[in-house]
Amino acid sequence: MADLPFHDTADFADADRGFIARLSPAVITAADGRVVWDNDSYDFLQRDCPATAHPSLWRQGELCARQGLYEVTDGVYQVRGLDLSNMTLVEGEHGVVVIDPLASIECATAALRLYRAHRGDRPVTGVLYTGARPDHFGGVRGVTGGGVPILAPAGFMEHAVTENVYAGPAMTRRAVYMYGPALSRSPEGQIGAGMGMTVSTGTLSLIPPTAEIARTGQEETLDGIRMIFQLTPDTGMNVLLPGHRALCLADHATHTQHDALPLRGAAVRDARAWSRSLTETLARYTADVAFAAHHWPTWGRDRVEDLLGRQRDLYAYLHDQTLRLLNRGLTGPEIAEALHLPPELEQSWHTHGYAGAAGHHVKAVYQRYLGWFDGNPAHLWEHPPRESAVRYVECLGGGSAVVAFARRYIDENDLRFAAQLLNHAVFADEGNKEARDLLAEVYTRLGHGAENATWRNCYLMGALELADGIVPATVETASPDFFAALTVEQIFDSLAIRVNGPRAWHERLTIDWHLTDLGERHRTTLSNGALIQQANPADETADLTLRLTKAQLAGLLAGKGVEAVHREGDTAVLRRLVAVLDRPVPDFSIVTA
Repeated sequence: MADLPFHDTADFADADRGFIARLSPAVITAADGRVVWDNDSYDFLQRDCPATAHPSLWRQGELCARQGLYEVTDGVYQVRGLDLSNMTLVEGEHGVVVIDPLASIECATAALRLYRAHRGDRPVTGVLYTGARPDHFGGVRGVTGGGVPILAPAGFMEHAVTENVYAGPAMTRRAVYMYGPALSRSPEGQIGAGMGMTVSTGTLSLIPPTAEIARTGQEETLDGIRMIFQLTPDTGMNVLLPGHRALCLADHATHTQHDALPLRGAAVRDARAWSRSLTETLARYTADVAFAAHHWPTWGRDRVEDLLGRQRDLYAYLHDQTLRLLNRGLTGPEIAEALHLPPELEQSWHTHGYAGAAGHHVKAVYQRYLGWFDGNPAHLWEHPPRESAVRYVECLGGGSAVVAFARRYIDENDLRFAAQLLNHAVFADEGNKEARDLLAEVYTRLGHGAENATWRNCYLMGALELADGIVPATVETASPDFFAALTVEQIFDSLAIRVNGPRAWHERLTIDWHLTDLGERHRTTLSNGALIQQANPADETADLTLRLTKAQLAGLLAGKGVEAVHREGDTAVLRRLVAVLDRPVPDFSIVTA
């Protein structure tokens, strides 16, 4: 702790630079009066860091909690602190181009209103999505209803939709742990999420791009603003504004380690490609100021290049050292313990793990190359967690004995192993109140000592749910805009992953779907518990043929009747298909079996 560079206060000067005005009060509500954002709840961060928080994370919280309208450079403004991400506004000849319209409609509306209160009632003349996650696009209907150019990186729609639909329920549930929305905003509770304070809980929206950026070096002009683009890994893009000598870095380089594999889950990001992309950024672009979708800008060419260079070195080091050590026989968890960052990177605040962490990257790199199996045959066919827990507890002499062992390890300050032991005790017997209470205490202590915001939130959410039960998700990813954006193939994909395989083993049925408004024909066949789809099938007889629009298809799958749909064949087939579909469980257990 003493080695951390608290004498370096440059970030505080940067975070305050260009300040124009705050939103006061910084509380944003939905139409029904529900609070979807409350930045004032973080006012406690103005106090000194208490014993219940890691000083480095407290410092990050202080910086991220700053909110309001800021001037980045002449003609470029940011609204920060009104969602997990920033909204950037670039003034053009006739209006303003919005880069990344926050994560919810309500917050985007408030941010645009704050900008207009101080810069005039300029119309929105274009929108850029620099990434395919909701914090880059979810608030778009708060700034425009459409009818303006909307630019996004190639592959945006597929990435944005599939991540939030295919695995959306599980990701949403795990995001409750990652962001901790149910935790109190206090020195003992939630003090941020590393990339920002938390995710707003307002209305998610999506307007499909009118054009995609297909290559690095592509130039576009919106409202007189010249833009040069760089495609970055994982469906992202940077934007150089040469007329402003400013570079938008999206998520590419921020004031934290990014997450190669976020705790909520996602496809593993390629740390090697990330580093090489930053090398390309350094080689291609020069700017007097760099700003991003999160945190505060960096001014000065030398400082921008230093930020990019150290971020590049960080991801290259984590990637290459993980490969070096796995080729010496170490597993992911072993590498995470053995790997240490170079001193120069340790002394850079922006390389610290507030959102991602070195351990996240190491295990993600290992997973990317070698998968879940570490090569040890003992791990090839282990019992699932509950069954293993029952046997471990039996071997240790029962639940009371496990709790006694755990207390000993707590006294020795080995909280990590105490958590492992107590987790077994709780999984073996959810009714063991002594074990639950003690595990909640251990999770709380681990959370209070964590530098990483998402680790802290996960530990504290685990403690909360052990004490009070499951906390429902507060963000709904199943937006009507998302469903409307699905291709017909993606709609049937989302149906296929709901088929209860064993229940459908002995069902066989075929439905032809003629989408009259799209001029498309699709066939779905339920066979051996799998729903197989085929576009433009051969002219063979199906059990049921439906002629309908895409909107009618959406209504049908939402539970509406078939009365308005033209049909040929046995309509009971549709009921048989619906009968084998499962509904996702949005509030499954995590800290109990």
